[in-house]
Amino acid sequence: MVGRAGQPRRIVIVGAGLAGTATAIRLLQFAREPVEVVLVERRPGYRHAGVAYHPESNPWQHIFNIQAGRMSVFRENVDDFVNWANREADRSGWPLEWRDFTFTESGPAPRRIYPGYLADRLARAAREASDGVTLTEADCEVVDLTVQGEQVEVVVEPRAPSADGTEPGGQVLIADHVILATGLEQRRPAFAAGVMDHPSFIRLPYSPAGADQILDVRPDAVVAILGSTLSAYDSVALLLRRGHTGQIHMVSGSGLTLRTYPPEHRHRVLTLPPPRLAGDTWEGPEELAMRVRGEWDRACAIMASEHPEESPGVVTERVLKSWEPYLPEILAGIPTADLRGLLDRYGSLVARLRVGVMSYTADVVDGAMTEGGQVAVTRGRVEGIRSTETGTLVLSIAGPDPAQPTHIEADLVISNFGRESDYERVDSQLWASLLRKGTARVHHRTGRGIEVDACGNLIGPGGKPSGPISAVGCPREGDEIVRYGRMGAFTFNLAAIKNHSVQVAALVLCRLEDCYDEAAVTLADSEVPELAAAISRTIIHDVHRMAARDRDYRQALTDRLEDSLREIQEITIRSGGAPLTDRALRSAITGAAAARLKDISMTPRDLRSSLGLERPGESGD
Repeated sequence: MVGRAGQPRRIVIVGAGLAGTATAIRLLQFAREPVEVVLVERRPGYRHAGVAYHPESNPWQHIFNIQAGRMSVFRENVDDFVNWANREADRSGWPLEWRDFTFTESGPAPRRIYPGYLADRLARAAREASDGVTLTEADCEVVDLTVQGEQVEVVVEPRAPSADGTEPGGQVLIADHVILATGLEQRRPAFAAGVMDHPSFIRLPYSPAGADQILDVRPDAVVAILGSTLSAYDSVALLLRRGHTGQIHMVSGSGLTLRTYPPEHRHRVLTLPPPRLAGDTWEGPEELAMRVRGEWDRACAIMASEHPEESPGVVTERVLKSWEPYLPEILAGIPTADLRGLLDRYGSLVARLRVGVMSYTADVVDGAMTEGGQVAVTRGRVEGIRSTETGTLVLSIAGPDPAQPTHIEADLVISNFGRESDYERVDSQLWASLLRKGTARVHHRTGRGIEVDACGNLIGPGGKPSGPISAVGCPREGDEIVRYGRMGAFTFNLAAIKNHSVQVAALVLCRLEDCYDEAAVTLADSEVPELAAAISRTIIHDVHRMAARDRDYRQALTDRLEDSLREIQEITIRSGGAPLTDRALRSAITGAAAARLKDISMTPRDLRSSLGLERPGESGD
């Protein structure tokens, strides 16, 4: 795999948070030929962490939104994070609450330890990579991309001034492929335009300054928190754990709060009847909403009858997960304007139905949320925030009765409306340039994220891939909705990122490495039983190769894979079929293996079992 005047191919990953780090790990694992993986991060302190896990932004009381057993960066090894936390993590600087804690699959874990896990796994992947496969970590900002044939000019700017004090100039890297892992984009809420810089307004609670400000507020202060989902619960729990005595207001459009996961909750995928939502013709959003309510009641009744063992607290999660395979076809029949309106109107509701909150947090918050308690939930939309002469902030809230708005005066306002999904509004020089030049375009159907094809490649205005540029994570939010029926945070969370990292890493290497051919054959079901069995075995061999983290074990699996590929060729010729090129066959097998690794029709634990990876040594762990 040679390019750039005889040098190894170069893959540049823009963003070294969760999505970028996960993709770099997969590239280092999967690569069979020399390649340079360049992992670029504009904020060095956020490397391997991003906003969600940055240690200085997450006090020890901030835990994962889901169980520790679902936080492995490897979908095929569900226990990896818990094993690392219990056996490998350096706990010397941990507080007493966590220093002797035994982490379990269903239990909590603090967010701030996650960067250490990701850094360890990245370092191991680099150490165990094949000969000539290297990792370079660069602290700079990518400000522009220009496609030049089969390569990309990557314009980067250092994050520090030059030695002589002059402004740093842009430098150009030549990349054979670029992967955009830019993470969450910050939103500037219009209702807070006049107080964005006010000292009592926290726009970014997951930042060092925001976390410090929450911890430093006086105990009797009145605090208003915008939102009532997981981020809002984090802020409330943090205040209460430090002994806050003042009134806390949670303000949200729905006024709904989160359910609590049962103590031994495990992720499951249930098969329920498909929702009967699509009519012969589109009858409007109100008719669809009515049908959803009816089908929802039917699904919940089936759950209660056929799965009585399930806790009532996870019924909504199970139902929505079971509906995912059917939603793409249903959404395809909704006009674009109506689809966007439905997502705007019901997005928050779906988010609440799709996830719960860990009892570690809920026990603290719910206890203070009783009628007349310290934590009050106000239903309504924040229309504006103004400052007073005394330094407080007054929120104007349009509730169920628009003629009677609610006003809340607070000493501190914490905004959890920090994520911008419309990429035409994001404050990013890179994305502004890509949209202006037509290298990227906003997702047409949903207005969320950007357009990508089935392989994760950026789509330009012409409807075709813009060049060797892919995206992972948040930029693919809209595509996850319409292509896979995923909703809420599941359009961009760790589960989606795991799948993106496998898919993009495998397909990028299939394009760049000499052992593959982009014109892969189609692995149709063979009528020759011997051939069908050989293809199935070979796909599993490649799955095991891709999952292996030990270099020597991976090489042994590669040798086994090559033997299986030769077996397929021999059987094909013996049965009278046309011979296949080794490169095309290898591409098809690797593509099928990647699809198996990111199969979302089953839980990660069931996937590991079905792939034969649960046996000791099978994945080289």
